[in-house]
Amino acid sequence: MIDFNHKGREIRIAVIGLGGRGRDHIRRFAAMPDVTVAAVCDNWQPNVDRTLSDFWTGKDALYPGQRAAETSLHYEEILARKDIDAVCVFTSWETHMRIAMDSMLAGFPVCMEIGAGQSLDECHELCRVSRSTGRPVMPMENCCYGETEMAVLNMVKKGLFGEIVHCQGAYEHDLRDEVGLGDRNHHYRQPHFLHRNGELYPTHEMGPIAKYLGINRGNRILTLSSIASKARGLKTWLEANRPDLAHLNPRQGDIVTSMLTCANGETILLTHDCTLPRPYSRGGRVQGTKGIWMEDGKAIFVEGRTKIDPNNWAHEFESDAPYMKEFEHPLWKAYHEAEKDLVVGGHGGMDYLVDRAWVESVQDETEPPLDCYDAATWMAITTLSEQSVAMGGLPQAMPDFTNGAWLTRGPVKGPWTLDEIPEV
Repeated sequence: MIDFNHKGREIRIAVIGLGGRGRDHIRRFAAMPDVTVAAVCDNWQPNVDRTLSDFWTGKDALYPGQRAAETSLHYEEILARKDIDAVCVFTSWETHMRIAMDSMLAGFPVCMEIGAGQSLDECHELCRVSRSTGRPVMPMENCCYGETEMAVLNMVKKGLFGEIVHCQGAYEHDLRDEVGLGDRNHHYRQPHFLHRNGELYPTHEMGPIAKYLGINRGNRILTLSSIASKARGLKTWLEANRPDLAHLNPRQGDIVTSMLTCANGETILLTHDCTLPRPYSRGGRVQGTKGIWMEDGKAIFVEGRTKIDPNNWAHEFESDAPYMKEFEHPLWKAYHEAEKDLVVGGHGGMDYLVDRAWVESVQDETEPPLDCYDAATWMAITTLSEQSVAMGGLPQAMPDFTNGAWLTRGPVKGPWTLDEIPEV
């Protein structure tokens, strides 16, 4: 049973990377009665200063009564400490896997923010280091703990859609301001959009889909093919808003479409859409032999349950609202009962759940619900998609980072599992 007010073994953590995501995590970690943020680190002094002011030393600090975390500009100093139980890595895409590996080599369990992989070698090395050190690394893919995604996971596991045949997901988010101002705001996305062309941010949609399909636990991704459109959205924005950068020609296609195939026969369609004007969506879709659910439109059709007008050959979707209530994940039921007593926030609460899932795995020294194989597989999508786009959509083989263990790996057990529906 989950008790959100339960106080487990006290742990002391270090946070490396103090940008927006890093500070969001600190706000929740520092509010947990069994977690102490003992040290923080960033190689940019303004981030260190802002973190101290926001949480411990400023006029409006959230935790002025707590002892301020010790600070460093060099993460190697953090990893040499003897008073730390675990390390959180929330740095840029091009550095977080290296720092996570160094943290495991130093003997710490690690959590790591998600993003684009830089190379297949890096993804392989992450798994090798985790295996050789016996230290876990958990990718903090918060959408795996989204309320909608976990309700759909419950529907999938309960067989509502029958045998799953196809899934879709997307990162559809107008980021022209964030990317276009990245050099001024010290944000890491800009050089990736300027110099790379592929599925740059696959894990928000891929994480939940991987859990629907049992990826790396009885199933795996075999191939990936990607196609990119022309790159005009960011260029047009720069010309209108950043005349000093108007001469640049971003490489990242406005729409990148990737098709993945799985060992068990399913297909997955991913879309990256971040440089054209549009509302936000993760574009979720699950389709099986008995029905279909779609995030856009909050629509569902279930054979034998959805009412059919015999005079309407096209049929019609119904609202997914009753299903979301019926199949509410037990973890979210427990969370809603306790959330008034928690410092939560962050994407509707799913950020708190992913943080707490990692904290309790460290406290109990148990397998985290997401691991190095999840991180490597999801982040490898970026590098494989770049190769495929560059080769006109030619299929790329997804490595088996588990070295064959996917055939026999069972589900993670416990209330935080994403592999089955727990009794919470």
